[in-house]
Amino acid sequence: MKIFCFILLGLPFIAGAQYTWGSSAFTYLNQLNNAKNAAVGGRLYAINDKEVSLTLDQPALLDAQNVKQFHTSVGILPSGVHYGTLVTAIQTKWGVFAPYIRYMNYGSFSQTTVEGLQIGTFNALDYNIGTSYSYAPNPFFRMGAQINLLGSNLERFSAYGVSTNLSALLIHPKELLMASVGIRNAGFIFKDYTAQAQSVLPLDIYAGISYRLAHAPFRFHIVGHSLNRPENIWLDPNAKESTDPLTGDTIPIYIPNWGEKMANHLHFQLELIPKGAIQMRLGFDYNRRQQLKLTDFPGLAGFSFGLRIHVRRFDLDYAVQYYSKAGSIQTIGLSSDLSRLKKKI
Repeated sequence: MKIFCFILLGLPFIAGAQYTWGSSAFTYLNQLNNAKNAAVGGRLYAINDKEVSLTLDQPALLDAQNVKQFHTSVGILPSGVHYGTLVTAIQTKWGVFAPYIRYMNYGSFSQTTVEGLQIGTFNALDYNIGTSYSYAPNPFFRMGAQINLLGSNLERFSAYGVSTNLSALLIHPKELLMASVGIRNAGFIFKDYTAQAQSVLPLDIYAGISYRLAHAPFRFHIVGHSLNRPENIWLDPNAKESTDPLTGDTIPIYIPNWGEKMANHLHFQLELIPKGAIQMRLGFDYNRRQQLKLTDFPGLAGFSFGLRIHVRRFDLDYAVQYYSKAGSIQTIGLSSDLSRLKKKI
């Protein structure tokens, strides 16, 4: 336990220097793993809903109640790109583990010569397998760890690596207030695409807090992400001052103030979770909206919505995430418990 705490607290200072803009590989690790998280457009870190799907992003949520549960999600991006996940939980003599697999399939591409003559096609695929594990010294505090084996095949180029996720969860005795902190995608690439490449993993340090109303079916979340990157806003390095053609005034180079920088690290989430068969969720990511919206037609960029329907022994989730006018990401998820299905049969 002491070793785990040391790693969790010290890794941000060790791994912070690993990140360099524009040189990260395996960025599909930032893609949301399941439909419930996709509904809020982010990750539900500070939550304790006893669902195995949530352990994909928050290993500290894993416990004995997840054994024999399973979840699968399929997401469809614009242009036919799609991803999928499958996770379950098993009991062993060493404790509960949640093994999983996931992939991102980019589809088929045309292979051409420098003159533009097509000579064939090739595929692109990212994937990983791994497992989650958690430890709870008491009912109000949990720690989780996750290990991933990473693979990527892009035409004749390939890369392989290892990553880990570490997290901690603090639970209020009445489970109205929860808080979480963790590190995602810390690790290394042991085989890069080329001998000259110096790719690193998309490291992310986060903190989240949630509050559920005692007498109403609402739960609110605030997540701080990319905390290891104070400057997580892309600014044109070649930008110069310009002149307004109508007024002649000088238009200065945009420099974000302190409030703007802070807002770009925040993700807001809301859940409507009554006891009935239907739940609703929505989320807003300020950074995603600011970086991807069109200036004149921002639309719903940065927003996400989702719906859960409980049907007999299954939970069906649907989510849509709006990134820009280029399109949205649709995700469908299915969850159940194998032990209950067996009893039904």
